[in-house]
Amino acid sequence: MLPNQFHANSMFELLNLDQMRDISGLEFMQGILDGRYPSPPIGKTLGYYLSEVAEGRVVFSGAPNFDAFNPMGTVHGGWYGTLLDSAMACAVMTKVPKGSIYTTLEYKVNIVKSIPENRQIHAIGVTNHVGRSTGVATAEIVDAETGKLYATGSTTCIVMEM
Repeated sequence: MLPNQFHANSMFELLNLDQMRDISGLEFMQGILDGRYPSPPIGKTLGYYLSEVAEGRVVFSGAPNFDAFNPMGTVHGGWYGTLLDSAMACAVMTKVPKGSIYTTLEYKVNIVKSIPENRQIHAIGVTNHVGRSTGVATAEIVDAETGKLYATGSTTCIVMEM
């Protein structure tokens, strides 16, 4: 685990809507990356963390551990889905203006190849469109060393004023 991957306060508090009202989605995501705002607990639970943020793009990094495996000895599809949802939705968040939030409406996952246990990956989320009421994004899970593709996803998010 790298230093500052998970911030100590992330298990006990998250920002509330009032705290988020005066910051843009990009400021919020950059705040998580640099430790000003708490990291979501799901990352610690599933072994991934936010590693890059730019407008319209985020990268999560990590590795599935044994706890993410299904009875057949492969990474559970829910791990791929959760990681892709995080990457795609957070990419949308980087383009959400002050006073607005988003939620995932739907997402689709295509698993191409199984990720070996403890193999380092990157989930790269990129926006295709973010408007006043919807956001559309795609993501890929790739091997951190070789760039080999493991999974892809697409999403539609609803953008809402607070």
